[in-house]
Parts: sequence; C-alpha cells; structure tokens
Amino acid sequence: MTEKIHSTAGYFLAGLAIGSLVGIVFAPKSGEGTRDFLAKKVKEGSKHARKKARELKERADDFADRGKELVNQTKEQIATASDAASDAHDKPAPPDKSKAKAV
Repeated sequence: MTEKIHSTAGYFLAGLAIGSLVGIVFAPKSGEGTRDFLAKKVKEGSKHARKKARELKERADDFADRGKELVNQTKEQIATASDAASDAHDKPAPPDKSKAKAV
C-alpha cells in the first residue's frame, strides 16, 4: 500500500516539475515579469487564505458559543424537570374527594 502511495506521489511530483518547466518556457512575460506576477499572486493568495481562516475561526467560535448555550439550556430544563418530579414524588397523594359513594 505504501509503495503505491510513494509511486503516485513520485508521478505527481514529476508531473508538477514538468508542468512548471513548460510553463516557464512558454511564459508570455520575461523572467522578472513572471517573478513579479507570481509574487503578487502569492501575496493575494496569502491575504485571501488569512481572511478565510479568520472567517472560519469566527464561525467556529459562534458554533461553539451556540453549543454551550444549548447545553446550558438543556441542563436547566433537566434540573427543572428533575425538581418537579422530586417534589411530586415527595408530596402525599391528595385524598379522594369523589362525591360518588360506594353502595
């Protein structure tokens, strides 16, 4: 299994290297222009990635806060129901006040 992964990774890296070389050879810009263009795109990609990471972190924090609120609400509901059941169990049953009399 690991041999297959290494083999696949090797083919991927070889393809990546060949594609990069072909791209550089047939690039419409000079080497300096291409480097500037790539540097600009890397900066833009980095800014975009940081922005998305920040957004995802905020969303995760929001979900965590909502989850904590739901847990606390559920705890309160369970405690209230438990107290009510305990109170009902501790109280004696009211006497039967039925007006019908046994014959």
